[in-house]
Amino acid sequence: MRVYRILAWTLSCGVALTPAAAFGPPPTATVTWRTLQPGVDYAVIDEAAPLHVVRIDASRSPIEALFATAEDRRARTAAEWCRFKGLAVAINLGMYGQDQLTSVGHAHTSSHVNNARWAPAYKSALGLARLRQDLPPALLVDLDAPGAREQLSAYGTVIQNLRLIRAPGRNVWTEQPRRWSEAAVASDATGRILFIFSRHPYSMADLNQKLLSLPFGITTAMHVEGGPEASLSIHVGGVDLDLSGSYETGFNENDAQRRQWPIPNVLATPRR
Repeated sequence: MRVYRILAWTLSCGVALTPAAAFGPPPTATVTWRTLQPGVDYAVIDEAAPLHVVRIDASRSPIEALFATAEDRRARTAAEWCRFKGLAVAINLGMYGQDQLTSVGHAHTSSHVNNARWAPAYKSALGLARLRQDLPPALLVDLDAPGAREQLSAYGTVIQNLRLIRAPGRNVWTEQPRRWSEAAVASDATGRILFIFSRHPYSMADLNQKLLSLPFGITTAMHVEGGPEASLSIHVGGVDLDLSGSYETGFNENDAQRRQWPIPNVLATPRR
């Protein structure tokens, strides 16, 4: 969702930015995980509308933020990012602006600042590259929780995005008619990070309820992209997938898009 769609999109579903639905229903499905490399597991839920989930233990397989502005300023598909940087898994880092390079939310590493500004409406942030070994290797926090900024100051990388699920597992979206293919990043109760992709279009309220109904133990989640830009690539452990979104209400209302779009920034874990 590039910046020229963000304002209309946010205004049309602005009610979704305040807490709404209660905790999701109890887990009902069985998830079979496949280990792709140490610290990286993969599962597919629901054959009719596949939900792809990569679960990463960042203490065993570190998660990185990669920016075109820190490289050659060239946007790449998630598949191309994997080839370029030797990545096992790559997903969108977040929505980006009209320059097709800058993340809409705050985004920096210890050596590079992609966007120094904070987006007031974005209430989720992911901390990576911990500065102390006594901290979790990855931390997804609610920015309106007490002490959140102080927690993030102990991480070299911080990525801000629009919130989907608020700790400890609360759907913050009310029902609305807009729906889209989705790429999301979540955290479970043990601190593992989940890269989530659905080509099937959902409203965010419905997707959140689905995620909370599954035995992932999700406590927090953030939106990293929707529509045809949504991407997930997996190239490790005998799995070679380059997934792309398609449908987005008011922009691309079809399932015809089959190729990944170039994106300027990704969250990823390296191949080992």
